[in-house]
Amino acid sequence: MNEVTSTQTGTGNEAESIGPVGDSLPTLAGFMPERIQPYWEVLTQYPLVGAVLIISLFYILAYVIRSFLVRAIGQLVKNTQTNLDDRVLSGIKKPLFNVVFLFGIALAVPVAKLPMASGWIVKIVFSLIVVILIRAAFFLSSELLEALANNHHRFNAIEERTIPLLDIVTKLVILLVGSYSLLVIWGINPVGWLASAGIVGLAVGFAAQDTLANLFAGFFVLIDSPYKIGDYVNLDSGERGMVTQIGMRSTRLLTRDDVEITVPNSVMGNAKIINESGGPYEKMRVRIAVGVAYGTDVHEVENVLHRVGSSHIEVCKYPEPQVRMRGFGESSLDFELLVWIEAPEYKGRIAHDLYIAVYDSLNQANIEIPFPKRDLYIKEMPARIQ
Repeated sequence: MNEVTSTQTGTGNEAESIGPVGDSLPTLAGFMPERIQPYWEVLTQYPLVGAVLIISLFYILAYVIRSFLVRAIGQLVKNTQTNLDDRVLSGIKKPLFNVVFLFGIALAVPVAKLPMASGWIVKIVFSLIVVILIRAAFFLSSELLEALANNHHRFNAIEERTIPLLDIVTKLVILLVGSYSLLVIWGINPVGWLASAGIVGLAVGFAAQDTLANLFAGFFVLIDSPYKIGDYVNLDSGERGMVTQIGMRSTRLLTRDDVEITVPNSVMGNAKIINESGGPYEKMRVRIAVGVAYGTDVHEVENVLHRVGSSHIEVCKYPEPQVRMRGFGESSLDFELLVWIEAPEYKGRIAHDLYIAVYDSLNQANIEIPFPKRDLYIKEMPARIQ
């Protein structure tokens, strides 16, 4: 009896020498259903067998999830119009299998009651899980950004040129979250690092306020996309030109005089911008103001102006040219010829052609274009200076 008692006491001392690993077994058992706890107690009597069994079960579970669940989801989404879901499913198969399998290994290590380094092994396994999740998040973010940018609409959810910027920002956020998780796993307090980063950020912010304002404005210009490269824009300050480059600090416009204007993005972000190339298509309407003398046949004027607009080869046939009478001026009946052109850069040249054509056509039709006249009456001639 004394030998049996001493043996049991020795076993208890060995269990206590395991340390944190031994303490984790009651914790794991406490989260299990009551029906499973008796079997769990049996496995604790054979640590290596229990660890191998847990690893085997999680390997089978990972295989089932990868093979059957992913296949079932694939059957549901195979008839969709986009292949994004197919690429996503293909890309997450391996990470999903590895995460489930490694999680099983992390549970099996405490059960195995290894004599040493159990805590390190668990930390390494969870670190591998975090790295796998980071890589999977990188893949999913890239696929999602590419899908949003390839909608083939005039106004996409994300412009194609903004993909590199958004991709970098998204991956940076994912990397920061993953790094924080790794620090927590290895028991490193990240508060000091965050505090240091905050102090450095404040110092940089005060030292480069204007530069940061332009950078943030450039970021939101790229995201909001009020204009794109090749658009003709008018600023409330009077500048008009074609957008040739959109950078993180400034936007460049090329005027019709072939003069390049560099505008800080902080100004572009707060300015009223008229995008002549915006709308559902790039066509633009040109207005030609015309005045004719009072007493003129307004129907004849309408026919002449409509004929001028329709005869120009670069005027769009649809929408067709229109003529509108706008009002009664001081010395003229005011009309407008409204035509559509294919692109804003042709506005000046086509307007020039139309003004000349209108002038010639009105002269041929003997329609007077009035101009202001002033009559001077001299009441009395001044005396001749001797």
